Amino acid sequence: MTWGVDGIFGGLARLRGGKPIHKPGRVYDARLLRRGGGTWGVPWLDEPGEDTGVVRLSRGAGLPRPLPDVLGLAFGFTTAGGARHDLLLSTGGTGRFTRHLLVPRRDPLRSEYSTLFPYRSGDLRVTITARPRPVCRGGPLFLLHAAVPGGTARELGLLVLDAARGDEPIAFDPVLHPLPGLTLPGPIAALRAGAYRGARAARGRALDEVPVSAPTPPLTLR
Repeated sequence: MTWGVDGIFGGLARLRGGKPIHKPGRVYDARLLRRGGGTWGVPWLDEPGEDTGVVRLSRGAGLPRPLPDVLGLAFGFTTAGGARHDLLLSTGGTGRFTRHLLVPRRDPLRSEYSTLFPYRSGDLRVTITARPRPVCRGGPLFLLHAAVPGGTARELGLLVLDAARGDEPIAFDPVLHPLPGLTLPGPIAALRAGAYRGARAARGRALDEVPVSAPTPPLTLR
């Protein structure tokens, strides 16, 4: 099955110039300001901190506007030790059940996003969602939450989109670069691994070698 996924996504990548899905996109310098104070048992979820990298907002199938599409929000960052981590979300709901459903949307800056499937750490299962926030000044903002299946979401932090960098050819891979202390469920990871492996083989590693960290000035929340 994995070989078949490799071939399908590799073929799509060749047809679409290196990326099978989420080809059109806009890239921003970005920061995730984690609130901390959680009791998940995963330091990245529990402890306050700041992760600096880039966000790409994209259209999954690349349908022409104003048609709705499954939109993507990808956040890539590196930790102080140099490890890379990728968080990928798609347009869906943020409620207890709708956070697991894909929902086509039109406006990437006014849409809600979800990882759809829960990450795991031991017995923990946690889904991450993003909801746009009103902006008084500065760039777009998304409030991130984390929730166990069927549970109430708890605030994780604020994702701040800073300077826009245009449509840069950056690739993300949540299987190769999982979130700190978290992994994707086995079957989902296997399926995604085949898809990303096929895309990488079709395009080479050039897109994966684009650095995702970008220095930005600190932001103080009030």
